[in-house]
Amino acid sequence: MRQKPRWALAVYDGVVFLICALIILWIYPSSIIPLTAAEIAIHIAVIAGCLFLLRMGMRVYEQIWRYAGPMEYMRLVVADAIACVAFLLIRFFIPHGITAMRTLSLFTVTLLSSIVIRYAYQWIYQHRSSTGPLERIALRLLKRVTGVSFAGETPRNDHRIKVAIVGAGSVGAMLAEELLNNPKASYEPVCFVEIDKGKVGREIYGVPVIPGGEGLKDNLRALSVQEVVFALPNISTERRTELYAIYQEFGYRIKAYDYPTLNEDGKRHLHDFDIEDLLFRETAQFLDEKTREWYRGKKVLITGGGGSIGSELARQIAHCGPSRLVILDIYENGAYDIQQELRSRYGERLNLRVEIANVCDRDAMDKIFREHTPDIVLHAAAHKHVPLMERNVCEAVRNNVFGTLNVVEVCEKYHVGRFIMISTDKAVNPTNVMGATKRVCEMIVQSRVGRDTSFSATRFGNVLGSNGSVIPLFRRQIAAGGPITITDKRIIRYFMTIPEASQLVMTSGAMAKNGELYVLDMGKPVRILDLAENMIRLSGLEPYKDIDIIETGLRPGEKLYEELLIKTEELDKTDNNMIFVERDKPMTAAQIDEKLQVLRKALATDSNREVKKALMEVVPTYHNPEEVNRKAIEAEEMKEAAVIA
Repeated sequence: MRQKPRWALAVYDGVVFLICALIILWIYPSSIIPLTAAEIAIHIAVIAGCLFLLRMGMRVYEQIWRYAGPMEYMRLVVADAIACVAFLLIRFFIPHGITAMRTLSLFTVTLLSSIVIRYAYQWIYQHRSSTGPLERIALRLLKRVTGVSFAGETPRNDHRIKVAIVGAGSVGAMLAEELLNNPKASYEPVCFVEIDKGKVGREIYGVPVIPGGEGLKDNLRALSVQEVVFALPNISTERRTELYAIYQEFGYRIKAYDYPTLNEDGKRHLHDFDIEDLLFRETAQFLDEKTREWYRGKKVLITGGGGSIGSELARQIAHCGPSRLVILDIYENGAYDIQQELRSRYGERLNLRVEIANVCDRDAMDKIFREHTPDIVLHAAAHKHVPLMERNVCEAVRNNVFGTLNVVEVCEKYHVGRFIMISTDKAVNPTNVMGATKRVCEMIVQSRVGRDTSFSATRFGNVLGSNGSVIPLFRRQIAAGGPITITDKRIIRYFMTIPEASQLVMTSGAMAKNGELYVLDMGKPVRILDLAENMIRLSGLEPYKDIDIIETGLRPGEKLYEELLIKTEELDKTDNNMIFVERDKPMTAAQIDEKLQVLRKALATDSNREVKKALMEVVPTYHNPEEVNRKAIEAEEMKEAAVIA
């Protein structure tokens, strides 16, 4: 759609052109063939016609020049270049044509003047809140000449927070430009910190680039830096952690410029440096266009779709463009929240349905699957809280095991193409009820080889920020003034982010054939004590001084470490070097039925003790946590965490 031209700017350009033409064609006449006043007027009229017709054709006067970038200036240059060539052709038909040199001179001076006017206007607009004398004079002159009044002509906020931008690359420059051009910004960049010697000592948008390393602390203090912003999107985790430690030791509050990834709206944002940024491994990206295409146009049902993992799966699937997305959950509030979010983002473009039901209700599952006939089922519904399941063993088995069995059987009944179950690292040699129930679920899934539905399970570790994660608990405890409570200062865990977990499930599900148990390379284990200390420092406080950290003792079913998921001698590789398939011989349907019968018989007693005893019978790798913790110091995982620490 064409926009209304800015005629005022065209008038200014016309005045500039006339001044340039009079100087070059009249005041400074040709020494070869003198032109009469009439001939000069004809030439000026023809040149003006070529110039302004091309500028109108190239939509030069439809641009908002206060926000102009390279593309807008290049459009002006191209328009004038074509106009110049056009006049050079036309001048052969005009008696006593002016020379090519004078023609080029006129077009060049006119173009240069037009660019200067636009750039000056853009510069004055962007610095309209500055209190400098040069800017104030320029503003007054521009207002008198043009009558334009600039909104926000107030002194720049003297209370801006002075920040040092770590990284003088394209991302850092983008942040500096944004802060300098926004009079309402709360931050003022006073320097860049860079290790590239080719950039040190120079300036970007008038902001000096200082060297990192020796003398950095004194340089930052000399510039009155109050906070530090990381603008290093491609830095390694080790280097990020090292830099964090340096600036934290200097006493600065640390922020990140949309680190480590871009937000969903495609824009970068300045935010507090969060604990997710200090994962001691690279944040993995799994989804590619091939995987997204696999989900596109299919009917996808997510059980537990209102939970932290389920809702992120819903976001990722919605982005793929399914023909229908069904969110199934027993908890209505979570389902409602993700429903409203997706409706706000996609509107009628997403065929979204929400079902409130319990996976333990076989009749409800039958009705929902009969109505929606999904192509893909992502099974995230489960009880996951370890201590609570130790006290509610019957409910854990009923929901996790037999709820999963219900979903598996209705998938087979309605010929669902693919079933993908979310498991946990706690299913590896479990020491608690939750992990043991998940191990039974894995057995069920692996036993369905050869059916119409393709079954698979995906196993990963703790998820940062999910419901039940230690991160929200630590945040609440810090906000309350402490102390932070951890069960044992020796405890270690593997971590991943919610988007990573969701993408892993989707990617492994797309590559599944039948009966696979997928596991993720979780990298290095993280000590929970380190996590707690870093969260305190990220809050601008000092561990053990401002916020204490105390031990409360291991909870029922809890062990000091989770098993390494990746033991290459026991795994097969996939096309994705972060995803492996465990070599685990599946049980027969008869063997699984026998185990399920043991659990049904125990559930009939309604005794937590009897059901737990039955679980230990059907899961041979189920161990007593005290026995495992006594030998924890010998575990490979604990040794690796000690080396990292």
